[in-house]
Amino acid sequence: MTVLLLRLAGPLQSWGSSSRFARRGTDTAPTKSGVIGMLAAAKGIRRTEPLTELLGLEFGVRLDQPGQILRDFQTARSLDGRDSAPLTYRFYLSDATFLAAVHGDAALLQDLAHALSRPRYPLYLGRRSCPPAGPVSLGVHDTTLDDALDSWPWLAAERLRRRAGPSVRLEIVRDARPGEQSTETLPDEPVTFDPAHRQHTWRSVLRRHVDVPNDLAERPGAADHDPLSLLGG
Repeated sequence: MTVLLLRLAGPLQSWGSSSRFARRGTDTAPTKSGVIGMLAAAKGIRRTEPLTELLGLEFGVRLDQPGQILRDFQTARSLDGRDSAPLTYRFYLSDATFLAAVHGDAALLQDLAHALSRPRYPLYLGRRSCPPAGPVSLGVHDTTLDDALDSWPWLAAERLRRRAGPSVRLEIVRDARPGEQSTETLPDEPVTFDPAHRQHTWRSVLRRHVDVPNDLAERPGAADHDPLSLLGG
């Protein structure tokens, strides 16, 4: 079993699976279509080209730092100022970090990891206005998708890890496997990104939680330390 691990972090992310017209929403976790699209961009696959080698990948994500929902709105007017476009609302995840895992053929995953280090096209976290903060690839590992999502160190910001307890409970969302009881279905399984006839289908997913150790948790009694006590009698 081989998995490619990804760190998806940035000031803003937006993973919309059902956005329409003037309201562009975001899911609370990266979508499979968004991550597959990022991998395709890294390899230099054009939108009009088939996604054949990427369609069989198994996908899962862990919500290490869910962030906060941020709403923005945009207006536009014609050059002469007479006409205005409808007000559009766009939603983002602010200050979020996710651990994503992709399982598939080992040679393909190695190729994807190399492509992420030197992408052919720019990488972004759901929308072109949302570039990643730092390297995306965490490398290819010989483990299962579940074990990787369960055991990888917590990726939250240091300020959050120092305030948290010795372990944290994190949510995991992954592809449901044949025979499993899925939690829900999401319309984010990509078929083609061709702008002329973009297609997605429904994906069965399983939601669960895992307890992950926090190596930066403050030791008992550390908060009670008083350095000025050394000056006492």
